[in-house]
Order: sequence, then structure tokens, then C-alpha cells
Amino acid sequence: MSSVAPISQQIWDMKYRFKSADNKQVERSIEDTWKRIAKALAAPEKSPEKWERSFYEALEDYKFLPAGRIIAGAGTKRKVTLFNCFVMGDIPDDMSSIFDNLKEAALTMQQGGGIGYNFSTLRPKGAPVHGMGSDASGPLSFMDVWDSMCRTIMSAGSRRGAMMATMRCDHPDIQDFITAKREPGRLRMFNLSVLVTDAFMEAVKKNDSWDLVFEGTLYKTVSARALWDEIMRSTYAFAEPGVIFIDRINRRNNLHYAETISGTNPCGEQPLPPYGACLLGSVNLTKLVKKPFETSAHLDLEQLDSLVRTAIRMMDNVIDVSGFPLEQQAQEANAKRRIGLGITGLADALIMCGIRYGSDEAVSITRQWMAAIRRSAYLASTDLAKEKGAFPLFDKDQYLAGETVQELDADIQDALKKHGIRNALLTSIAPTGTISLLANNISSGLEPVFSFSYTRNVLMPDGTRKAEEVTDYALRLFRRLKGENVPLPDYFVDAQILKPMDHVKMQAAVQEFVDSSISKTINCPEDISFEHFKDIYLKAYETGCKGCTTYRPNDITGAVLETSKTEENQSQSSLPLEEPTPRPKDSFEAGGIVYMTRPLDRPGTLPGQTYKLKWPESNHAMYITLNDVIQDGRRRPFEIFINSKNVEHFAWTVALTRMISAVFRRGGDVSFVVEELKAVFDPRGGAWMQGRYVPSLLAAIGDVVETHLVQIGFLPDPAKRDPETNSKRQSVGSSQMQDRTGLQRQCPECGEASLIKSEGCDTCASCGFSKCS
Repeated sequence: MSSVAPISQQIWDMKYRFKSADNKQVERSIEDTWKRIAKALAAPEKSPEKWERSFYEALEDYKFLPAGRIIAGAGTKRKVTLFNCFVMGDIPDDMSSIFDNLKEAALTMQQGGGIGYNFSTLRPKGAPVHGMGSDASGPLSFMDVWDSMCRTIMSAGSRRGAMMATMRCDHPDIQDFITAKREPGRLRMFNLSVLVTDAFMEAVKKNDSWDLVFEGTLYKTVSARALWDEIMRSTYAFAEPGVIFIDRINRRNNLHYAETISGTNPCGEQPLPPYGACLLGSVNLTKLVKKPFETSAHLDLEQLDSLVRTAIRMMDNVIDVSGFPLEQQAQEANAKRRIGLGITGLADALIMCGIRYGSDEAVSITRQWMAAIRRSAYLASTDLAKEKGAFPLFDKDQYLAGETVQELDADIQDALKKHGIRNALLTSIAPTGTISLLANNISSGLEPVFSFSYTRNVLMPDGTRKAEEVTDYALRLFRRLKGENVPLPDYFVDAQILKPMDHVKMQAAVQEFVDSSISKTINCPEDISFEHFKDIYLKAYETGCKGCTTYRPNDITGAVLETSKTEENQSQSSLPLEEPTPRPKDSFEAGGIVYMTRPLDRPGTLPGQTYKLKWPESNHAMYITLNDVIQDGRRRPFEIFINSKNVEHFAWTVALTRMISAVFRRGGDVSFVVEELKAVFDPRGGAWMQGRYVPSLLAAIGDVVETHLVQIGFLPDPAKRDPETNSKRQSVGSSQMQDRTGLQRQCPECGEASLIKSEGCDTCASCGFSKCS
């Protein structure tokens, strides 16, 4: 592993290296990891030894990269799923079914699977609930519940929770859905995407009216173009929601006769039916380029064919060896045997062939490569069907009538007629964030190189962060072959230089040969006009894309990578020191790898405010000081100090001071600090403060922080929320107070739920502990 970049070795060790329960190393090298995976995936074969060798050769030197769940879990005998993501079942519009679905989501996420949900099935806010004499709270309120569940699951493990929420463009609550993330801290565990229909796009084009309906009832009529502009303005300012062209997805689905799709996995590359599973793997194109940086540089199409055929067999076997969180997921996967083989390293491979990403030549050669991959994948799957049988729901006439299948070569269609096909769908382009770093930091998926050199802050096992200078694989290879001082050719372009339409051209070229969908983020400059921004989405629709996601720098999502002003990228453009990554999809893949910005600089003098907090159970008051900075014309929190004479709280107040200040200094949307503090409940009970029940001292500190953020204009004033929202919040607070004051609570001495309030004192009925306030 000496030739592998240090960060690649760290990622292997932290995320994919098999270790025993006591964290002892079982695998000595990445080659041991490949052997483990090859052995596990060869087990279903009649001749496991033969295929184990073939599978190992495909994995060796990072030529084929299975998705992270496969690399981490295959052959470990641990109770994990090898599928990265799932779309969960449709949510019936009744309370019992809603919370049954919440339970299914929690069980799926517990085993490491990301989830997607379509919330269009829930009745809109204010709709009557028959038999109850009340009004519905709407889909957004239940999305908040899912968001809390995801944060809870995340806090119990090392992998960040990943969720996608979709809603149809004709749902009565679509406008609330579009603007939901404008409220600081809300739904931050979700990616949001609007399911856009062909009829809606036609109405936008003609400037027609648009009906918002639910189960045949018309709730509101709006201007289609105004609604489209609302989607565009939200994603222009906040990078969400994304757009999914759902009719195109269903029309071009090979399984058009057997399913209706209304959701996707969290990154969007796998549109899936209820309980559909996302099985991913990527061919590393950089390993197939012969004579890189020479005039005769080319992709070895014969080697590509062999690698794709082996990869298809490996991924098909994953279905047989993987566990599933739910039985419905296992049934769905086995009935259709859907897989998603994709690519990674496309941008680097183009560079190695002397081709500029986004150019007409790049579009042409990418189409040739993708056509070859599609052909090999379908022929491999028909060969597997001849050997092992077609997927159970294969219907020859219906399948061959599919729009995508009809575009295949005649010999592939002949093979389908004779043998059927093993896998209903075969290709998909995932973001491949971490596995591309694992493979020596190649460009990820079909994305351009983000930056040829940048600083990545890596979360280490001991909790510290280590800054790593990361350089792109193609750049390192060029320097090694051509020399350190040779000027970079003009085909070395990165995401900072490319125009948005360059991205669209490449996405459309690849989508033509992908039967599922693509995870792709279109980087936009901060100063792009709104009208030009809207054109990106219209062009994506017109050129056949199945969805569109953009990223424009903004204060809410912030930046998570730092580019370095090296000699290489300075020769191309004057890059700012901090550049945003695309909408943070890759962070779902990254798990233990945390992307962060450089801390804000501290001026010599800062404005601030000190607040006195008197907690009823403490003899000494706390003094909380919050200091601010001015950034982009906006006052924002920079640091916090918590002081008290009560030494009982000294250690944790120092820790809290340092952690919150560290978060504040990273910039972006830090309002979640308030929500997290206010959500902390003390098992011993809270206290009444100013006529309101506060569940813990930490929650009281959260109230102080919120007060300050409201005063400086960083957060909206909660008193100005709509009356219904405030009413609900008061109702929740009241119920929490009853739970904590009128019922038995956990005793701090013995731990039993037998602490009661009697004559102003806390008394334990089990051990006799008593504490008077």
C-alpha cells in the first residue's frame, strides 16, 4: 500500500478494514479486504474457488469498487445489510400505519441503510380527520418526527443518517414542503426533492394554472409558473429542494408493468418502488486508461467488457448473501434482482486521455464508453439468466415493450427473447464519495474534479481532527510521468472553472445509457443570476435528465472543503480559499469522514452580551456570555463562555463552552445548537422558570442562546410564529411537564423509576433517597 495516498489508507482503516469486536485488526492490508469480499460473493456459485479468483482480480488495484456497505460488511458475518439504501413502503394515511412505517424506518437505519420516503400520501394540513372531529397536522409535521428518529439513530452509531423525502408537485402542502428548510435547523437529516410531472412542466411552459389536490379534492389553484419559480428560488438560495422528473422515470422504467415509482434513495440515483433496495458498485475508469497523457491515450474497451461482466455477476450474488432489515425488502430484491452498476473516475479518465470535461469531445467519448458499459452489462445479465434463470417477475413481452429496452442493440434484444434477463435494471451512477477517496482519490462518479488540491479535515478514532492535503489522482500521475514543473494542459479543469451547462451536457450524455438514474450536482457560481439559474433545470428536463440538483454557495449549507492555492490550480484560476462542495450527498457515504470549513478568524474586539441564569437547584447563578462577529453584513454568534461559582458544573461547562464555540466558529447554519440543547431532559426532572417548565439545566442554557440569536437577528423571533405553531409548542411543553412532575421519575441514586415529588421534595419510593428544592 506504499503507493496509495495517506488519506486512502486512513479511510480503509477507519471504515472498511475488518476488525474484531474489541477493535483488533483482522485484516493486514487492503488485499485482505478484497479476499474477504471475493470469498463471500463467490459462495453462491457452483464453483466458488474459480469465481473467488475472478472476483479478487476484479477488485484488485481498485478496478471494481463495490459500494461501501459491501466493502465493510461482506464476509464479516455481522448483522448488517449490504444494500446502501432503501425506499420504504407507502405510508397509509392513518396514525397507526404512520408509526408502523416509522418503526420500519428505524429498523432499516439501525442496520446501516439509508431510506427514502414519499410523503405525498398523507393528507394536507387542515384537512378533516373523519371520526375524530379534528384537523390533520399535515405531512411536514410527520417529517419532523422522522427527522428526530434519524438523529436518534445517528447518535447511537458512527454513520450519519441519510433520508430522502419526496412530495408531488400537485400536493396541497407542496409550498410548505418547498420552504421547509428555510426554518433554521429544521429537517436537516433529509434531502428534499419535488416529484415534477410532465403535465406540470407543460403548464409552466404555457403559464397555465395548476391545481393542488388530494384524493380528488381540490384545495387550491395556483400559477404553475409561480410555483416553479418558488421551487427555483428556494434551491437558488438554500440548495434544496431538488427536482425529480417522475413521469420520465416511470415511463422509462424496465419494470413499467410491475411497479410505480414515487421515491428515490437519499442521493437520487436509484428511483425505487415501495421496499425497493439500492445495490451499487462502480467501475473505476482510471484503471482502464492505456498510455495516459500520450497522444494515443485510450480506454481499453476489451478490458472494460471483461470487468463489467464480472462485476454484474458479483453484484447479482450480493442479493443472495445479504441480509435485509425487513422481509418485504428481501422479497422485493429477490423478485426483481435490481442492481446499479455505475462508473467512477470519469473526469480523471478524460483528463488522462487529454480531453476537457464538458467539451463536445468529452460528451462524444463519454457516450462511447457508456454505450460499451450498457452493452456488456445487459449481455452479462442475459448470460446469467441462461445459467441461473431470469428474475422472477420477468415478463418477456412486457419487458421487451419497455421504452429503454427498445433502444438496446438487436442482438441484446434477441438474447432477451431467448433467455430472459437476470436483473430487471442494471445501471446507475452513484456519488461514490468515500470509495473514490479509498481508490487513491480519483474523481467521484461522473462529477468533474472538485479541486486538484484541497484540505480535508478527517475525524480520527480518538475524536481529534487531522488536516490532510489531498491531491487529485490524475494530477499526481501527470506530475509523476511528465515532471513536477511541467505546466498543466488546458484540459485540467475543475468544478470552479466549469460552467453549469457543462455539467448538464455530461449528465444528459450519461443518462442516455443508464436505466436507473444519476446522482449529480451541478455547481453554480454564487453570482449567477436567477434567470440563468432557472435555465439549468429547464435544460436538464429538455435534454432527457431524470432529475436535477444544483449547488450555489449559501449561508445555510456552508462549505465543507477547503481548496489550497497551489501552483497548479493558481495557473488555472484564482480560486478562493474556501469552496463549497455540492449539496452534501457524499457525506451520507462518508460516515466517519467529516467535511468542515476553516474556522472564522477572530477579530481583536467582539460585541457581545452577558446573561444571568439562575437554576432553581443551584445555589449559584450562571453567567453566560455570547460574543458575535459580522460576516457578509450579518451578525452571527462566534463564541460562548459559561461561568459559575458552582464547581459541580465546572468540567462540563468548560467542555460545553469549547464545543459550542468550535461549532460557532465554523460558520454556516449553527441554529441546531439551540434545538439540541433544548431537547435535553434531565432524568431527575427539570424546573419551573418564569411560569414555564424547562426540562434540564442544559435546556435552560439553550433558551439563553436562542434569546441571544433572536436579539441579534440570526434567528426569527418565536413569538412571531403563527398562533397554531405556538399553540402546539405550548401543548407539547405542557405534556412534557406532566410527564416530569406528576409521574414517577428516575431516581439518581438507585436508577429506579420511583422518584416522586412530595411536599416540595424529591423522594424515592425504592431506596429512600430524598432531595428538597
